[in-house]
Amino acid sequence: MATPQSSRQSSYSSISGKMMHAIQVDSVQRWMEDLRHMTEVECMCVLQSKPIGVDEDAPGELIVSGAGAIGQHVTRDNLQTLLKRALVVSTELGKMFQRLEKGRWQRVHSTAVRVNCHVRSLIQEYSTARNAPPEMQKYEKSLLDKCMELNVITERCLHTEDEYFLKSMKEAIHEILTDVSDSFSHMIDMALANEIQILIRQIEDSDNVFAISTAISNLLSLTQDGPQLCSIIAKEGAVVALLKICRQDCFSTLYAQALRTVASICCVEEGIGQLEKVDGILFLADILTDSTCAEGTRAEAAAVMAQITSPHHTSTQHLGSFLESMQDIVTALINLCRSASCGEVFLLASAALANITFFDSMACEILLQLNAVHILLQACRDRQRVDTPYSKDQVVTILANMSVLEQCTADVLEEKGVEQLLVLLNEKPSSSSPSESAACERVQQKAAVTLARLSRDPLVAQTAIQLKAVPRLIELCRSPGERNNSDSVLVACLAALRRLAAECPDSIGPSDHQQLIKPRLVDSFLLCSNMEESFV
Repeated sequence: MATPQSSRQSSYSSISGKMMHAIQVDSVQRWMEDLRHMTEVECMCVLQSKPIGVDEDAPGELIVSGAGAIGQHVTRDNLQTLLKRALVVSTELGKMFQRLEKGRWQRVHSTAVRVNCHVRSLIQEYSTARNAPPEMQKYEKSLLDKCMELNVITERCLHTEDEYFLKSMKEAIHEILTDVSDSFSHMIDMALANEIQILIRQIEDSDNVFAISTAISNLLSLTQDGPQLCSIIAKEGAVVALLKICRQDCFSTLYAQALRTVASICCVEEGIGQLEKVDGILFLADILTDSTCAEGTRAEAAAVMAQITSPHHTSTQHLGSFLESMQDIVTALINLCRSASCGEVFLLASAALANITFFDSMACEILLQLNAVHILLQACRDRQRVDTPYSKDQVVTILANMSVLEQCTADVLEEKGVEQLLVLLNEKPSSSSPSESAACERVQQKAAVTLARLSRDPLVAQTAIQLKAVPRLIELCRSPGERNNSDSVLVACLAALRRLAAECPDSIGPSDHQQLIKPRLVDSFLLCSNMEESFV
């Protein structure tokens, strides 16, 4: 999520950020949905934000959308509606900051009126639907007072042209507006936490499989709405509740669903911290090594492993207990790669292995002992298991990390791995999807890196040259379209070419040698990165 560019906008930016994932729909549909949450300011002032059509016989339903929840369960739609209403307010606050800077006082006041109405409406409807916690009620009162103060002070600015007065009022309004933004952000976080607590209590207290499954499904859906919401979910104890489900035999049908949700929550440090507190890594190792567990359950356990070992995490404290079970975990994951019944299972297991090989070379040594090169290259030739650039990306990442070990060379040659690396150098997207194009770039880059590392062995270099690796590498360097204009692929291919040229100088033509081998790497890079493709 993007970091707010200014501190004064941090509060409403955080709410807007939460919605970036939640609202990705057709623009017309988005407009029609937003109409439900927009109101005429004059009407709202008259009604004083009184809810319309509230069913007094159903006080437990969340009615922030104007259309009540169905049944006793808190659904994802309810929470998304809360987020949408919050987005409306935060958007208005953002506009108000901008208009205040420009001194557009008429619009500053009208925006203040709208903010006041929307905030009152949201608080009134939520309070009708839920018994808000005392701490949240304190924020509500403070927020309403500040909104009213904002209304009064901006109205005063409409009736004067005194520049000195307006300048002093501008500073005061800015301070109040910042307080409103902060208070509103805290209140929304509390409301979300309150709703999430209800879901977690359903998971903890119910013994009905269907009810628990529904609650987990709603929780999983919420995790897709961004890391800030995942942080709230983690802080409310969701990971502990979900792992408790996975430790009870009577809920075995829910294991995969619960672990999938844990994996999503662990995209944030708070989630990993909760996992570590309940010995979650050792528990995951037990699942992975238990051959009686369903493949789907083991695959989701692998997904959690992939998430917690992601290089994107800044903290590595949780990896202490992971290292204790390294041998068992790596063995279980490579076995899952070998026996995977479909591409998704292979992708999850290989992604976990790829991440693990980044932070400890011992994992690569274990994989060599387990004949991983054979297993992975065989999988690359099996479209049932490796059917997308994403899976190939994981395979070539593991091979690239293993290739730093000298013992890896013999295995690669025996399994005709050089041929497979050349196939991967030709990887191209099958659609216009940006994510697929990026995956193809990573596959090409890592294939070139692996080839460069392995080519320190003369036999590998000679094999690569015989298989015409040099023309393909030159093509990737000279034709930006072949590498999707990727600089990282260019650097990797230049490095591989230079490694091959060092072993077999005659394999590179004079002009290519003059431009791609002889100059400094940075000079060759600049030459190739500025090349225009010729269509003649």
